[in-house]
Amino acid sequence: MTHIAMWSGPRNISTAMMRSFGSRPDTAVSDEPLYAHYLKVTGVAHPGRDDVLAAHESDWRRVATELTGPVPGGRAIWYQKHMAHHLLPMIERGWLDRLTHAFLIREPDEMVASFLKTFPGAALADTGLAQQCEIFDRVTERLGRAPPVVLASDVLKDPRAQLEALCDRLDIPFLPAMLAWPRGKRETDGAWAPHWYAAVEASTGFEPFRRRPVELTPAQSRLADECRPYYEKLYALRLRA
Repeated sequence: MTHIAMWSGPRNISTAMMRSFGSRPDTAVSDEPLYAHYLKVTGVAHPGRDDVLAAHESDWRRVATELTGPVPGGRAIWYQKHMAHHLLPMIERGWLDRLTHAFLIREPDEMVASFLKTFPGAALADTGLAQQCEIFDRVTERLGRAPPVVLASDVLKDPRAQLEALCDRLDIPFLPAMLAWPRGKRETDGAWAPHWYAAVEASTGFEPFRRRPVELTPAQSRLADECRPYYEKLYALRLRA
């Protein structure tokens, strides 16, 4: 069994990546399993908060036990989509050593411009980049080598090449089924899907890459500058298909 923890930040292609892995017949997927705990502890008023807390486990210990246990449906692979900022400081880290880790990043200017439109008061901790680097360092030290890092724009430019390279690093076979999926909702989508997943529910594959012009406000520029050292650390070690 392979338990894959994909650590991402907001305003990335994380849900499309979950769709991609969910298209594999040998793979189960989980959608942000630490989100309910994050909402309960932080008290943040995200859209659908009450629905999330009602529908999902909010005790991180129970979540960790489940995520390191048998793969749902008896499948060979378990793809777990995580937002890195959901891994709050009080959560013990030992259980992470039982997972196979990968990291999904996006250029700071693009991420921040999109993120602050929805959450104008967001800070560095809300981007997940510092947490990604913490997990990355832990995994690298334990394994003696860097785990795979995927740049979102690289995936959109050449999905097949990037997914082949990622699967090779995860020691699983690449399947062409990962390149396309049916439109619609999934039972595995989180209770927050009605608020965020309209675009991915309408999709049938990765959208073509388009470089969008980005003009940052002073507040956005400050946050992007804070993000950049963490991003550049991971970017330097990204997959080169």
